[in-house]
Amino acid sequence: MREVAIVICEDFLFLLLSYCSYETTEIETVDRYKEKLSLHDYGDSLQITAKRDCVNPNKFGSTQHSKLKSEATFVAIAVRNEMANGSTTHFFKLFLFLLILHSALAEIFFEERFEDGWKSRWVLSDWKRSEGKAGTFKHTAGKWSGDPDDKGLQTYNDAKHFAISAKIPEFNNKDRTLVVQYSIRLEQDIECGGGYIKLLSGYVNQKKFGGDTPYSLMFGPDICGTQTKKLHLILSYQGQNYPITKELQCETDKLTHFYTFILRPDASYSILVDNRERDSGSMYTDWDILPPRKIKDVKAKKPADWDDREYIEDPDAVKPEGYDSIPAEIPDPKAKKPADWDDDDDGLWKPSKIPNPAYKGPWKRKKIKNPNYKGKWKIPWIDNPEFEDDPDLYVLKPIKYVGIEVWQVKAGSVYDNILICDDPQYAKQAVDEFMANNREAEKEAFEEAEKERRAREEEEAQRAREEGEKRRKERDHKYGNRRRRRRPDPHDTYDYHDEL
Repeated sequence: MREVAIVICEDFLFLLLSYCSYETTEIETVDRYKEKLSLHDYGDSLQITAKRDCVNPNKFGSTQHSKLKSEATFVAIAVRNEMANGSTTHFFKLFLFLLILHSALAEIFFEERFEDGWKSRWVLSDWKRSEGKAGTFKHTAGKWSGDPDDKGLQTYNDAKHFAISAKIPEFNNKDRTLVVQYSIRLEQDIECGGGYIKLLSGYVNQKKFGGDTPYSLMFGPDICGTQTKKLHLILSYQGQNYPITKELQCETDKLTHFYTFILRPDASYSILVDNRERDSGSMYTDWDILPPRKIKDVKAKKPADWDDREYIEDPDAVKPEGYDSIPAEIPDPKAKKPADWDDDDDGLWKPSKIPNPAYKGPWKRKKIKNPNYKGKWKIPWIDNPEFEDDPDLYVLKPIKYVGIEVWQVKAGSVYDNILICDDPQYAKQAVDEFMANNREAEKEAFEEAEKERRAREEEEAQRAREEGEKRRKERDHKYGNRRRRRRPDPHDTYDYHDEL
């Protein structure tokens, strides 16, 4: 019999198969975990479900106890398959052991992939509808999805306002990490418009959800022309919205991109695009929410004895003897008196001057490092008397809704894979799964669509050229190619006498 342990540690999951005979296969439970462990024997399969706080709850054969992270939930399915190979063959009983771990610490507050039933969760707003400015969404995979069955919500009408929201079980992020992630594909030449999402708190009339509805977080791209390609990140604090002070750039191509925002209990954050960190920092420094902890001491002055000269003249240096008598220029030794030069007529010939290579300019003492150098003096930082820390700076108001509220000149953005949870690793796996299964197929579909678009545009251009040529020929046929002659001028008195 071959024994292999199943170990879970620091988000690394090692799954190994254990092959053993039927006679040595057994399930052992620890008494204190019995209430948290349920077993279901289906004959050809055995399902074991361990609830929270289960550590080392079972053994399969003589494998080592499984070690689980605290407060973990896992489901293990062992499939038993009898394979007879003659009367003396040992039964091959434990054919496959599959463990699926989902940490209870990794709580999923909301996950939407717009599969069947999505309409029951989302409410389309009537905001701007009475003005004829409200857009609609289309449930579609888009023009070049890597998987035609993987559908999202696509903005559908040009030059419209789009607003839709879903209610989620209320939660807050106190003492836990908040992860907000979603994907968007800008299939259109957007020209000007947003592609962000919002988290909303308190009561919201979803049918009236719009641009003036208060929100707790706004995150995602905003593009306008060639100048604005911004990645918004706005947080609400005590009823006021604060945008991140950094200039963050969003993606502008037409493929699917995942935007991830991670906010931790120490008020640090990370922004990822397609699982690559785009930026990181702290709410204390990258939002103008609280006054800075430290400020420069405006009353400070550089001490009188502060020497900030890095180099000084060598006091021991001595000017070489005869240094000042070295001329800056000397006669050119290669110069020759012209053969036709006449001293009586031309004066005394003198060779031209050239720079003297021995001349080094006015003598100066050489520089040496200053032994008393203290560095460049800087204004010292002091504690800001106006700073008052808020340990709950990172805590948003309890979240109850997630919404899409954007305006676009040209529609066509596909929203999908919205995830709100407290586990960055789970979010990362969602992105990795998409990239592994869909990315290459999406690229191929996009390239094929681009090829068809270019062919279509060339065909239209050719038709336009042919139509133009046809109209030109019809015009020439109608009017002919007559030469317009100049009519005689009645005032013209020109005659043959003028030639004379």
